[in-house]
Amino acid sequence: MAELPELLQTADFKSEKHVPVIECPDQVAAGQRFEVKVSVGKEVDHPNTTEHHIRWITLYFLPDGGKFPYQVARVEFTVHGESAEEANEGPVYTHHAAGVSMKTEKPGTLLALSYCNIHGLWRSSKALALD
Repeated sequence: MAELPELLQTADFKSEKHVPVIECPDQVAAGQRFEVKVSVGKEVDHPNTTEHHIRWITLYFLPDGGKFPYQVARVEFTVHGESAEEANEGPVYTHHAAGVSMKTEKPGTLLALSYCNIHGLWRSSKALALD
């Protein structure tokens, strides 16, 4: 049986369309709110069809020296052109990107997981320093 770490895939987002991208300042002021954007397909578009899509992205924060990460946000993308008539004929498509506002009192690492309905789990991370 596979263990979770064996199922998490990663790559450079500039060449791989499944990798979640974390966009925020590299350094923030302790206790001050800042914006974080997470998305999939920043450099290489990911399909967004009934048959092939990103289902969700979850963002975590692991404080330096911490044992467990904190779940900051989880966004589900639940409509991909589905229709009662035919696949990809529906009027609505969610785009696999989201923003969240957060603050922290400690430096650490932002971690993002995304799930493609065909290609599984993907991860990325970004260090976050404090002023």
